[in-house]
Amino acid sequence: MPVDVRLPTVLRQHAGGMASVKANGTTLAEVFDDLVRQFPGLAGQVVTDNGTLHKFVNVYVNDDDVRYLDKLETKVSDDDVVSILPAVAGGALATN
Repeated sequence: MPVDVRLPTVLRQHAGGMASVKANGTTLAEVFDDLVRQFPGLAGQVVTDNGTLHKFVNVYVNDDDVRYLDKLETKVSDDDVVSILPAVAGGALATN
């Protein structure tokens, strides 16, 4: 059964403009492989060429950050929602 994958605005252009897509797999790596099979423009956007998550994205399975789980080997099932979010960088706010 496929899992639901939520895409950030910046990646939707590679998936026909869709905010949510379905992908098959039992691990996050398999889900991302299936996403690239369906939408070749996503290649290299979430997973690097050496098979790790890009540092500029955060990935969650349901509400759990996969960096604190098993990263790309995190198990998924058909009830799960995978969310890809752009990482936010910043610094201290200046106050006057």
